[in-house]
Amino acid sequence: MTPGAAGERLAEARELLAAHPVVDGHNDLPWALREQADYDFARLDIAADQSGRLHTDLARLRSGGVGAQFWSVYVRSDLAGDSAVSATLEQVDAVGQLIDRHPGELVRALTADDVERARGEGRIASLMGAEGGHSIHNSLGTLRALYRLGVRYLTLTHNDTIDWADSATDEPRHGGLTEFGREVVREMNRIGMLVDLSHVADTTMRDALDTSTAPVIFSHSSARAVCDHPRNVPDDVLERLPANGGVAMATFVPKFILPAAVAWTAAADENLRAHGFHHLDTTAPAMALHRAFEEAHPRPIATAATVADHLDHMREVAGVDHIGIGGDYDGTAFTPAGLDDVAGYPNLVAELLTRGWSAADLAKLTWSNAVRVLRDAESVAASAAAAGTPPSWARP
Repeated sequence: MTPGAAGERLAEARELLAAHPVVDGHNDLPWALREQADYDFARLDIAADQSGRLHTDLARLRSGGVGAQFWSVYVRSDLAGDSAVSATLEQVDAVGQLIDRHPGELVRALTADDVERARGEGRIASLMGAEGGHSIHNSLGTLRALYRLGVRYLTLTHNDTIDWADSATDEPRHGGLTEFGREVVREMNRIGMLVDLSHVADTTMRDALDTSTAPVIFSHSSARAVCDHPRNVPDDVLERLPANGGVAMATFVPKFILPAAVAWTAAADENLRAHGFHHLDTTAPAMALHRAFEEAHPRPIATAATVADHLDHMREVAGVDHIGIGGDYDGTAFTPAGLDDVAGYPNLVAELLTRGWSAADLAKLTWSNAVRVLRDAESVAASAAAAGTPPSWARP
C-alpha cells in the first residue's frame, strides 16, 4: 500500500471511531497507579503525558478513539483471603478517585444506557471489572457488594486455580467449575454482572457456558487456533458464542498473539524472577531488566496485523456479532508495534479496513457488541428480579 493510501485508511479509521468509539474490555491502569505511585494521583497524573511510564493517559485515550473503558480492579492472585478483598476495594476506590479527578473526560458508567449517554456527552464511560475470583474470597455477599460498588464483570480466575474454578495457567483441581463455581455464575446472572472467561481453563469456559443464562465475555483473550497459548479461546468455545450471545475481546499481549513471542516472554519472565521480581512487575526497575534482556536477546515483534489475524479468525468462527477488543494496556510489559499504547486503536481499524472489513462490521467490533452484551446481562437480571429470585448464600 502506498503512503497516500495508508494515510487515507488511517483517516477513515479515525472518522469511524469518532462515530463508533472503542469499548475496551480491559485496562490495568489502576494496578499500575498502585505499583508505581501508591495511588498518588498528583505524582502520576493522567492529565499529563505519561509516555514512557504508562500506556494510558487522557490525551492518548482521546487520540485512540476510546469511548468506554473497563478499568480492571485487578489484584495479584498471590494475595488471598481478606487481603485480596481489601486490595480489590482499594482498586475500586482508586477508579472512583480517577473519575472524580477528571470529570470533563471520564464519567462513571453502570449500565448500557450510561455508556451510550457518555458517548453523547463526549466523555469516556468508565466501568470496572474485577480480575480473578480470589477477589471475592468465596463469598457471594462480597460478590454482590462489588456489584453495588460498580463492578460490572468478574473474571472467574486469574493465573492461579482457586477453590471453585480451574485457571488456564495452573494445575487443574476441579475439572472446570465446582458446584459452588456454578452458583457463582448463576448469582452473577441474577445481579447482572458479566461472567468473564479470560484466564480460565477450557473446562471452566465450557462449564460456565453450560451454566450461564446471560452472555459471557472474554475481556482480553485471542484465538487459540492462531496462537496456541492456553490464555486464548479454542474454536469449539468460539463456536458456542452465538448461541450464548457473548463476546470474545481480542487482546494485544504479544505472548498471547504471536507464537514466536511465547518462548521469548517465558525466558524474559524467568529473568525477572531470577532477580527477585514478580514476573508481572512493570515498575521502572523491572522494565530496566527487561530492556537489558531484550538488548541481549532481540524480542519477536507483534504488529497490528498480528492482532488482525486473530480478529479475522474470530470473526470467521464466532461471527462478527461476537467479537470485540480488550487491549490489556498497562497490564503487560510489551505491546505490538503500531499498538504501542491506547492511542493505537486507529492503526488496528485501518488494518482491518485494508482487509475489507465493512464500516458496519467495524462498528460492531468497536462499540455495539460490547454495549449489547452489557444490556443483555441487565435484561437477564431484570427478569430474575421480576421473578423474585432470592440472593444465594451458598458456600464452597
